[in-house]
Amino acid sequence: MKTAFTDEQIIQMVKEHETGEKTVDVCRRYGISQGTFYKYKSKYGGMESSDAKKLRALEGENAQLKKLLAEQMPDNGMLRDVNSKNW
Repeated sequence: MKTAFTDEQIIQMVKEHETGEKTVDVCRRYGISQGTFYKYKSKYGGMESSDAKKLRALEGENAQLKKLLAEQMPDNGMLRDVNSKNW
């Protein structure tokens, strides 16, 4: 997901809301919809900047693992097909 804001900026938005500022005011200041704000809040709520960096690293690692798994799945299927045939 590509966003116009860095993780640190999004965390700052959420913190401003948590300190009592109205959602409408935060959204207007940053030029985002309330839906986008609540999506950010559900993902980044309660985080610090260091937590966001760790999350980004884990998401990158997860993407690499998914890619590796996707590359291996066709090989596994082919081996199963060969193994199931009666020679």
